[in-house]
Amino acid sequence: MNIILLAPPAAGKGTEAQILTKEYSIPQISTGDLLRGATEKGDALSNEIKLIMEQGKLVSDEIIIELIKNRINEEDCKNGYILDGFPRTINQAEKYDEMLEEIGNKIDYVFAIDIDKSIASSRITGRRTCPNCNRIYNVNSDKLKPRNENLCDDCNIELKHRKDDNAETYEKRYNAYLEETAPLINYFEKKNILYHIDGNVDMCNTHKQIKDIID
Repeated sequence: MNIILLAPPAAGKGTEAQILTKEYSIPQISTGDLLRGATEKGDALSNEIKLIMEQGKLVSDEIIIELIKNRINEEDCKNGYILDGFPRTINQAEKYDEMLEEIGNKIDYVFAIDIDKSIASSRITGRRTCPNCNRIYNVNSDKLKPRNENLCDDCNIELKHRKDDNAETYEKRYNAYLEETAPLINYFEKKNILYHIDGNVDMCNTHKQIKDIID
């Protein structure tokens, strides 16, 4: 069961990926995590990525695809995986499709989490994260507030507020999503594997929509 999650910033994509990972015992694959992990391996590809990142350049789609190919061939991906934050562009999607065809794999579900811009903006400005367990909270939501102000319910340590979780930065990220990633909705619709999910509701109802389709 191979899943892609598409969504504007703050639509709950990362939270949903964590829930799916626990429920179906399939790993969440983040390109950011792959890149950070790759720089520590010490092989030729790792050294190339490290040099590119040190120079402040963007890692090519070809390298990203190679990292994903290596990752999905690992043992814990044999029953499926969830791609979080990839593909971001049509070009990446096309290269990913070519790679899947090459290794005899396929995408089963693409979930597009639709959300009103105003709701997403409220979520991102109120988002807080535990630096230890990565649990996500939101001070603008009664259901997602921590029990004790600014403390993780599980770890009892201070929550962090990312500097870029503000209205101005969100506007830029949202516009980048519309320009680069939103066209993927039409791309996957043509393949008849995309499902629209209402992300304006709470986390439980968002997940229920996805679970009902999978089950």
